[in-house]
Amino acid sequence: PPSGTLGLFEVCMESDWPVPDCHGGLSTLSPLPSLQSVAVLVGVSLLAVWTSVLCLCLFRFCSAATVYKICAWLQLTAGFCLALACLLFPDSWESQEMKALCGDSVGSFSPGNCSVHWAYILAILGVLDYAILATLAFVLANRQDALLPPDTQELTTGLLMTA
Repeated sequence: PPSGTLGLFEVCMESDWPVPDCHGGLSTLSPLPSLQSVAVLVGVSLLAVWTSVLCLCLFRFCSAATVYKICAWLQLTAGFCLALACLLFPDSWESQEMKALCGDSVGSFSPGNCSVHWAYILAILGVLDYAILATLAFVLANRQDALLPPDTQELTTGLLMTA
């Protein structure tokens, strides 16, 4: 059977020449139109994670509880986008590139002659990681709110309710 590699951004078919025949790239997302939405969801997930990391600078300007809540929502967003990407990825295996790479027995959620490797498993573990991080951030935010004096708690609760 034909062999090669398939990614979100590039398809490479092995050939007689020492260099595989690759099509596509990150800038075009052209080789696999069926995987474009998956690639965008993974990109949004990564953007949310990096924004969450950058939000740690807000500890200088905002209360800890507020920063924790912002990071928690960003982690939830990242986890949701990555979970959706993990669900849509096997659903889009019916493309012509997959049939050329994995044989005619390929279908939705059926990889045919191909196999799923470590990157997909790590993405699923990443979803679990985002869920744990978001839960931890919400717990820390609630504990920070509980540590505030009573008059400050009413003020922060009122500000959050109006926002």
